[in-house]
Amino acid sequence: MYILILCIKIFLVRIIDVSLGTVRTLFTVKGKNFVASCIGFFEILVWFLIVKEALNTDEESIFIAISYALGFATGTYVGGIVSDLFMDGTLGVFVTLSSKDQSIVDSIRKAGYVLSVIDVKGYDKEKYLLLLEVDKKRINKLKKLINSLDSKAFLVVNETKYVQNGF
Repeated sequence: MYILILCIKIFLVRIIDVSLGTVRTLFTVKGKNFVASCIGFFEILVWFLIVKEALNTDEESIFIAISYALGFATGTYVGGIVSDLFMDGTLGVFVTLSSKDQSIVDSIRKAGYVLSVIDVKGYDKEKYLLLLEVDKKRINKLKKLINSLDSKAFLVVNETKYVQNGF
């Protein structure tokens, strides 16, 4: 019975510490180093306490290692969900349309997106390159819209660290 409780405890605490690590990493990337360091303190404190308990037990079971690894994997998943829910921000989107089609540009603008249009030369023809800054929460709608308007459009999405001015 003790081994079962220990395995459950290890699994649950690993979810917490790995989720904290994921969120800490995102705060670091966003340049919020003080917040990231505070989260890092608690992340490592939790990690240290559970590792100490896992390694100092008299129980010898593969289930301890499996619980540790499953907690890590689940924590990675949970951390990603938590980050998506609570981390706001913008994404830089580059869209190369398959042709110069002003109606696509107009449709995207009509859907509420602000964009800049650049004439570019593709391999074999003139095209439009669209530049957008989009709130993370709206990226999936934008991708669906673009795919419905131009299924051959080329998209590149990047995390934006800083935005100044603009719409």
